[in-house]
Amino acid sequence: MKKLITIGGIYNILFALFHAGFWKMFNWSTELEKLSFNNKWVMQILNVHIIYYLIFTAVICFVFKKELLTTKIGKGFLIGSAGFWFIRAMEQFVYWELSAVSTIIMVLFFLLGAALFLIPAFYKNR
Repeated sequence: MKKLITIGGIYNILFALFHAGFWKMFNWSTELEKLSFNNKWVMQILNVHIIYYLIFTAVICFVFKKELLTTKIGKGFLIGSAGFWFIRAMEQFVYWELSAVSTIIMVLFFLLGAALFLIPAFYKNR
């Protein structure tokens, strides 16, 4: 189970790197200028905070594997992290084109993230 938690941490780091590329990938230097001042900055601030959360969660996974598996707060953290990815999977249906193959692929990626955290949360130490 510790390996699964490590994989979950790596998964979050990869998504943090993906989010760090949003400025260039989505041409935010020009595209965000089309938004109001508040919306322009809210988009960027939320993205920076998502990056922080993903890195924070990864560090917890790398440093506190034993605690995540053996304490109530650890199990709660794993369940909460699984919830983050499950909700993100459901948002794909709300905010993206449902017929796109990319939507199905992204949903599967996000459900993988949920599983990486949920499986160790229900692992019973013997």
